[in-house]
Amino acid sequence: MRTTHLPPADYYASLPEQIAGAGAIFHDAAGRILLVQPSYGDGTWEIPGGGLDGGEDPRQAVRREVKEELGIDLTPGRLLAVDWVPEQADGRPPLANYLFDGGLITEHEAQKRIQLDHDELTAWQLASSDQWGTLLAPHMVRRLHACSSALAQGTAVYLHHGFDPTCHQT
Repeated sequence: MRTTHLPPADYYASLPEQIAGAGAIFHDAAGRILLVQPSYGDGTWEIPGGGLDGGEDPRQAVRREVKEELGIDLTPGRLLAVDWVPEQADGRPPLANYLFDGGLITEHEAQKRIQLDHDELTAWQLASSDQWGTLLAPHMVRRLHACSSALAQGTAVYLHHGFDPTCHQT
């Protein structure tokens, strides 16, 4: 069998397309997590963050996204989770989403510091885990439970669409 080596540009062009995103998990002492409501989409809430721009690493992206969306200059904390989301029916390629500790924030601090980008977001709230199921897509509920556990345990987790693949077959 003969192996053909492609020039680097051709080899890279032959690889599957994947995208990456990054988000911040701001939380208060009661375990509530800061959620934002996008001005687009199906009405479900999200966490602050978004896609990586060319040349950015995930920490740079979450810092930029939080500044753009909330007006907060964030120095991201430790990595809490990486969530691998498979290709979606709408054609979106697979996504690696990096979730960082955004730090503690009280309701009062949030009211003083948050300056929403109204082109992207319409509202924010600190939501408890019993509210997540009505506000978020199911994979996001799983993701936030995993991030909450990672915060409490001082660990980081690897997820497949919000599930721990070592405990759940996806």
